[in-house]
Amino acid sequence: MFVNRTTELTQLDELLRRERAELLLLYGRRRVGKTALLREWASQTGVAWSYWMAQKEPAEIQRRRLAAVIRGRPGAASGGPTFPSWSDLWDDAAALLRTDRHILILDELPWAVEADPAMLSALQYAWDIHWQHAQVILVLCGSQIRTMETLLSRQTPLFGRLTAQYYLQPLAFGALRHFFPTWSPDAQVATFAILGGVPQYLTWFEAERTLAENIRGALLAPMSVALAEIELLLADEVRDMRTYLAVLNALGAGQHTLKAIADATFTASTNLTKYLAVLQELRLVERRVPATLHPSMQHRSKQGRYHLTDPFHRFYFRFLRPHQAEISYQPDVILSQIQAGLRAFVGQSAWEELARAWVQAQGARGALPFAPEVIGSHWDRTVQSDVVALSWRERTILIGECKWGTEAVNRQTLRHLLEQTIPKTLAALPAGGQDWRVIPALFTRTGATPDALALLQEQEGIMVDLARLYADLGE
Repeated sequence: MFVNRTTELTQLDELLRRERAELLLLYGRRRVGKTALLREWASQTGVAWSYWMAQKEPAEIQRRRLAAVIRGRPGAASGGPTFPSWSDLWDDAAALLRTDRHILILDELPWAVEADPAMLSALQYAWDIHWQHAQVILVLCGSQIRTMETLLSRQTPLFGRLTAQYYLQPLAFGALRHFFPTWSPDAQVATFAILGGVPQYLTWFEAERTLAENIRGALLAPMSVALAEIELLLADEVRDMRTYLAVLNALGAGQHTLKAIADATFTASTNLTKYLAVLQELRLVERRVPATLHPSMQHRSKQGRYHLTDPFHRFYFRFLRPHQAEISYQPDVILSQIQAGLRAFVGQSAWEELARAWVQAQGARGALPFAPEVIGSHWDRTVQSDVVALSWRERTILIGECKWGTEAVNRQTLRHLLEQTIPKTLAALPAGGQDWRVIPALFTRTGATPDALALLQEQEGIMVDLARLYADLGE
């Protein structure tokens, strides 16, 4: 099932319109849909294309398979030509692809480099001599993020030769309506909190089942692939997996400061920064700072907190990993525990993130009273603000509160936002936020009571319920 990716397909089509040789680096984490995107795009172009995926096998076999693919006979690799080096293979490929427009996709490139590091320098030579003035679109693809990003550095043979690069992100929330068209917006938000937007994860759930049935059948089954996903994700990237898992587990348990993570993992802070840096490079962890910090202060701020980036990883370390030994013999007990804690989990994770995504989308469309420069949240010893968006240039700030309860937000809750949260958040700005324009916002599942809505309108605030957010974040 290929869903969405219209933006990415449009950008790839732009490569064709330029009518020149292209060397594209497209990479992203496992399961995010890189291969599906490239194959879908290539098949739609009307241009001749070849797809080859490197496997963990000797370089000689890799070259033979690739030669067969380029000749249009991928199933005849065992009887195809052999090449003693990558240079010989590229010379042969160049002779076959010299004149006509052709898309050549080389997938899982790090495995080919691992088998023979000379592959990249040979590819550089082929590009310089044969292809940079030809009609070939050469796509380099891979899931090992650290390896793929080294191709951008000065130390690699391909430095300066890439004509385009793209890091493929998971699908946005709006794509879930295509996977689960009959589900309510509430169920889709909960699913987004559990699985996020990684296409492969979304295929774990079946639209014909309820959310509870899917959790029971796909995530709590003894043979569930979800239970091994995190370790598989780390296996190709790191060596000391135990320490990395301990750090991820601490984050999933709610430890977000450097000291709290160090205490939970029995790791010295000086060593911990190395592990966190690698996890950030892998896009598994992100460091957040209060949105109210001036950009010049963000990198050196001691207020940084570390969070798991992927929704499924949050769910896994919150609900699955602590009970992994029990899942095989009492899954229904674990399911009950998940159901008991799911509403709070959704409210603290997906609903807040979707609220910030709504602000970002509205800002990009010019539909807000100002143009946000920073979107995030705020925290200090006195206050926690769920959604903060501000413009330093316009001296305007949006401060919002998120509620995922089933009842309409009342006037008392709104007054707390107006009289407690907003003043304490403004205090973090230079000069206490004097002369700043403030826009209060409520992001609620079921809306607000009439008197609360009237008060919000008096304050020229913004009310976003689930129905509005769901409509605005659609495709």
